[in-house]
Amino acid sequence: MTYATADDMKTRFNDQDLILLTERENSTPGEVDMMVLTQSLVDASAEINAYLSGRYTLPLSTVPTALVRVCCDIARYFLSSDNAPEHIHQRYTDALKFLKLVNEGKVALGIDSQGDKATTNDTAHIESAGSVFARDKSTGFI
Repeated sequence: MTYATADDMKTRFNDQDLILLTERENSTPGEVDMMVLTQSLVDASAEINAYLSGRYTLPLSTVPTALVRVCCDIARYFLSSDNAPEHIHQRYTDALKFLKLVNEGKVALGIDSQGDKATTNDTAHIESAGSVFARDKSTGFI
């Protein structure tokens, strides 16, 4: 199971970038090589699992949106190999920092330890003492 799909990558990144990043000797010119793209997503998901395995039961039944973004950033870095520009390297570094914080329990993904969407009891409850400007409480004009 991967945390992101090829469509997630296409949504986040320019098609031309993905074509250049996935181009190999046997690739069709001008098209994204889906096998290369899928492999990078599998590799990125494996790296994410290495961080999550101590805190969550894998595979996660619900994939948090934050992990989709992180998976795409890591996969893009892997596709760039040794030629990653500074901004791609920075996004990869930021993704790893995020995963370390999740591993340490300092950042929550919004799921419980079993990987299901977490339920909370912290809903807002508002009480009022009643109307301040009511006719029966008025002693003046009203």
